[in-house]
Amino acid sequence: MEEMKDQNMPQNQEDNSIPIERAVEAQVQEQVKEQDGSEKTLLEKNAELEKQVVELKDTLLRKAAEFENYKRRNENEQMNLLKYAAEPFIKNILSVYDDIERSLSHIDDENSFESTKKGLLLVFDKFNKTLEIQGVKKIDAKGEPFDVHLHEALMQQPVENIAPHTVLDVVEPGYTYKDKVIRHAKVIVSAELASPETKNTNGEG
Repeated sequence: MEEMKDQNMPQNQEDNSIPIERAVEAQVQEQVKEQDGSEKTLLEKNAELEKQVVELKDTLLRKAAEFENYKRRNENEQMNLLKYAAEPFIKNILSVYDDIERSLSHIDDENSFESTKKGLLLVFDKFNKTLEIQGVKKIDAKGEPFDVHLHEALMQQPVENIAPHTVLDVVEPGYTYKDKVIRHAKVIVSAELASPETKNTNGEG
């Protein structure tokens, strides 16, 4: 009996090992399948990321091209703005220029001085209004206190009954453009009168 038991033991052990081997094999196959699936998932993700990178590069290039076009257009507009900055002013004074030309064409021996003067006054008034519309104004100087920011003194004259440092006369008018002085008025300014003591001293000398 014991011999029979000993003979059966290897067979039972072999029979018991078969399910274990199958289980291990099944587990290995499952792991292989999972690994294959993971590899496929990684490849798909990698392909998707590469696709996104290509799309982002394309978008970036298009945006860069659009910005360059915008920058170029903006630079051209600024250049044109500076180049033709005086266009509105020129358009406004062209009508005055036409009036002067018409007035000159009508001057002859038959025209009276008064009619010519009247025509010139009308042209001057129109020109003055055009300048005011553009923000150009003449500096009121005569009779005003001397202001170094507005006036340029060419000479000084002592005058009775006039306070010192008062503009006596305007040699060349000055102008402002909006809030900026574009030409100072060249003026003659009153000076302080010499005192009697100074006169006597000069007379004795």
